[in-house]
Order: sequence, then structure tokens, then C-alpha cells
Amino acid sequence: MYWHEMDSPIGPLLLAGTAEALTRVHFQAGPHPLRPAREWRRDPGPFAHALAQLQEYFAGARRGFDLTFAPRGTRFQLAVWQALVAIPYGQTLSYGELARRIEPGSGARAVGLANGANPLPIIVPCHRVIGADGSLTGFGGGLAIKRALLSLEGAACVADLFAASPPGHAAQASDA
Repeated sequence: MYWHEMDSPIGPLLLAGTAEALTRVHFQAGPHPLRPAREWRRDPGPFAHALAQLQEYFAGARRGFDLTFAPRGTRFQLAVWQALVAIPYGQTLSYGELARRIEPGSGARAVGLANGANPLPIIVPCHRVIGADGSLTGFGGGLAIKRALLSLEGAACVADLFAASPPGHAAQASDA
């Protein structure tokens, strides 16, 4: 397993994977930075394409990723992560709507749990999933990073709700 840490406008990101595929992107500025296992080898080489595409994304020059990635998860998690990739750049979708698109009868809570287990944030854009009321809810990198990613993409976000709310009726972001 290889790893490399890159600087980004939202803080350091740790990339991990094999020579063939990216398996993890981790927000290192969050409350739980990832420590590479002793047997992992630090080497930016396997991540050359991912690094270039992430830099293009943060520069506003890339709207999707063309990378080989190999997340590990349950059948349901993989279905959720595949559906996340289909959410267009700059658009958002509620957890409930995503659940309806994936599997009839699956609930927003199950989708939220799978979304939270996404090992490839940004690449698999879990930041594009929001609360049914349009609020930003739960994100492994924190709501400030979720808001920054949505703002970079030009999507409506909680900041827009605050601006549109009448005085004394400010919308609130939730960490739930």
C-alpha cells in the first residue's frame, strides 16, 4: 500500500492506494487524522494522476475525475458510492432522494451511514448530499469543508440560506 499527503485549499489530504488504484482520500485537518500503517510506503508516484486531477478540481478547471479507484464496502455501500458519482458537479441531492434512486425501500438514514463511510470523498462526491430542507448535514471533513467544496462548485449551500432568511429567522447548519 502506498500513501502520499498533499496540500489543498481545504487542508492536507492523505491519499492511499495500490500501484493500480486509489483506495482512500482522508481529510488530515479533521478531528481524526489518518496515520499510515508501518508497512505502507510513502511515494507520490502512484498518485500522479489523482494529484493532478485534484489540483485541477481545486483550481476550478475540473468537474469530474477520471481515475482508477477501488473502494471496499458492502454491496449497499458500493451502490450508494456509485450513485454519488452520478450527482452532477455543482448540484446537490437530499439523502432521501438518493435513497429512492438507489433501492426502493432503503432509507435516508442507511444512505447517510453509507455516505459517511465513503473512503474517497471529493473523488466520490459525498459532499453533494444535503438534508431534505437544504441544510448541510454531517460530513467527515466537517461542515466548513463541505460548504467550501459546494461553494467551489457553485452549488447552493447554507451560506445562501443565511443570506436569504428574513431577520430573526436564520437557517441553521446541523452536524447530524
